[in-house]
Parts: sequence; structure tokens; C-alpha cells
Amino acid sequence: MIPVRPSKIIGIGRNYAAHAKELGNEMPEVPIIFFKPPTALIGSGDTICLPSVSQRVEFEAEIGVVIGSRVREANLEEAERAIGGYVCVNDVTCRDLQKVDGQWGRAKGFDTFCPVGPSVASGLDWRSLEIIGRVNGTERQRARSGDMHFPIPDLIRFLSGIMTLEPGDLIATGTPAGTGPLADGDIVEVEIPGVGILSNPVRGVAR
Repeated sequence: MIPVRPSKIIGIGRNYAAHAKELGNEMPEVPIIFFKPPTALIGSGDTICLPSVSQRVEFEAEIGVVIGSRVREANLEEAERAIGGYVCVNDVTCRDLQKVDGQWGRAKGFDTFCPVGPSVASGLDWRSLEIIGRVNGTERQRARSGDMHFPIPDLIRFLSGIMTLEPGDLIATGTPAGTGPLADGDIVEVEIPGVGILSNPVRGVAR
């Protein structure tokens, strides 16, 4: 089951210094944003499908923020009040297409490329969240929300100065270091303690 039905899914790029470094990128002065289509959404237990046009599809474990109230041009206090809850997100990405295209829409927009779940949890402190990514039971990523370059309320304030955020909208707040490729038969997990574990099998396409 997909626990959110956002009107828009907003991704944040390069929000952890170690991840930017592992890809050879500088940290941005303002948040880098991109969009994933709602058709990319799947729930925990659903299958991630690897497209035949890509030779390298990677997992990205992320803290997802679900907007709880309509917000536009928020200050930091209003931005924090607009947080409706948190959910595990896997920002699946065709890394090769991302490099070729420059723009990220194709690399991140395929069907099944936005697993979310297992549920939305509220009442948590955004300052103390932890994100963990695993593939086939082996831990590949671990970081805390305090490691973010742009904290969660700052992201909401920034985004709300560009576009109106509606209840249910989803912000994928960026991934820490340790991303890597997925292959047919893998099981990829994203965990936020206090929220739950998002788990998805991976299916390859014959090339």
C-alpha cells in the first residue's frame, strides 16, 4: 500500500556533503531541486523495475517529509508547523542517464522509482531522525538528519518561496553517502527508526 498520494514529489540533490563528495560534486549554495512524477510511486513490498535503457540503477535511502498543511512563503516557524509526518523514501536513480542528460527528470522519473512506506509517522523531532539503507541485508548507508546541509525547516521555507506546498506533498530530503547499484533479485531496504522499514525487491529487464 502506498501511504501518500502527493500532488507533487520534490527531490533535494546534494544535501549531504559526503554524498556530494563521492560523486565528485561541490556542495550547492542553495538547495538543488528536482521532481519525480506521482506515477513513480510504489509501496513497501512492491517491485522496483530496472529499465533496459540504463546500465546503472542506484538506490538512494532518504528521509521523506510529508506536508501537513498548505504553506506558501513560510518563515522557519511556519515551515516547521507545516510538517505532517515522515516516511521512508528510496529515490531510485539511473546514475548513467543522470550524467548524460544533465537534467535529472528521466534518470529519476521511471515507473517504480519512488518507493515510499511503510507508513507516515508524526510527532517525531526532525533534529534526531536517522536514515539507514541496506541491500540484501548489508548496511550501505547510515546518517542522521543533523548531517544535512540544509535542515528540513529550511528546505520547506525555501520551497514554499517558489511554490505552494499542499497537504500530502512529499519532499525527499537527499541521500547520504554509500549509494550503489541495484541488480535483478536484490532486496533493498530503507529504514527510519520510529517510522519503519521500506522493503522492495528488484527485477531486471532482459537486455
